[in-house]
Amino acid sequence: MYKRLIARLDIKNNYLVKGINFEGLRVLGLPYDFSKKYFEEGIDEIHYQDVVASLYGRNLLDDTIKKTVKNIFVTFGVSGGIRSINDIDKILRLGADKISLNTAAVKNPDLVSNSVKKFGSSTICINIDAIYRNKNEYEVLIESGREKTNLNLYKWIEKIQKLGAGEICLTSINFEGKQNGFDIELYRHVKDITDIPIIAHGGCGNLNHLLEVYEYVDAVSVASILHYSYLSKFNYKMGNMGNLSFLNLKHDKKKNISIRDIKEYLKKNKVNVR
Repeated sequence: MYKRLIARLDIKNNYLVKGINFEGLRVLGLPYDFSKKYFEEGIDEIHYQDVVASLYGRNLLDDTIKKTVKNIFVTFGVSGGIRSINDIDKILRLGADKISLNTAAVKNPDLVSNSVKKFGSSTICINIDAIYRNKNEYEVLIESGREKTNLNLYKWIEKIQKLGAGEICLTSINFEGKQNGFDIELYRHVKDITDIPIIAHGGCGNLNHLLEVYEYVDAVSVASILHYSYLSKFNYKMGNMGNLSFLNLKHDKKKNISIRDIKEYLKKNKVNVR
């Protein structure tokens, strides 16, 4: 089995944004511009996360999805604000290949099993945002990390497996956006308790971080390391975007890392990537 590399794009009001620990979001650009470049460079999958969808109770990415699928031809996933079978059906009809559930899955686990029955397990991913509490215990958070659940991460993973979901995208909130590496101990433990493919997300800052975490997961979802490199390397311009708050980009151009760089490095270190 190939190890997959996924580009994750967090979207707010149809703009690509990025923060740290799910906070301090700043606008980076237009998501379909970034997606097209990542597709051309050889990304395996692209995933859009509507980070404010839960506030509105629905996914707001219809136009962005339509524009994106015209220019990319890799597996394309969408998440955020998806609360029903009808929501899933709509997004798939717009051109997505898979969807991810988080808040709705926790609040209504039957949605997971019913979705798997209707659309197939390979179409249904469960996003988990977990925060470390103490003694190797993690709590599952929902609503883009804003709401506590008192739900133990490992018990939730066990239940997800029983519900039939095809994979899990697991974010360690404590590591997300900092680029200091992945929560390796977390992924090592999760590998031992589930047979579901695991996607790691949150913390990638260099090539060695990727090499470390691929030992324990089936795919890695990266954001900052790609977005910042793209902005710096290609001098990306959005034109006049009004009064939006843009990220004050402080990035060493020597640290630019392309998708090709990542895959060449992994291949040299005997990680089985495309």
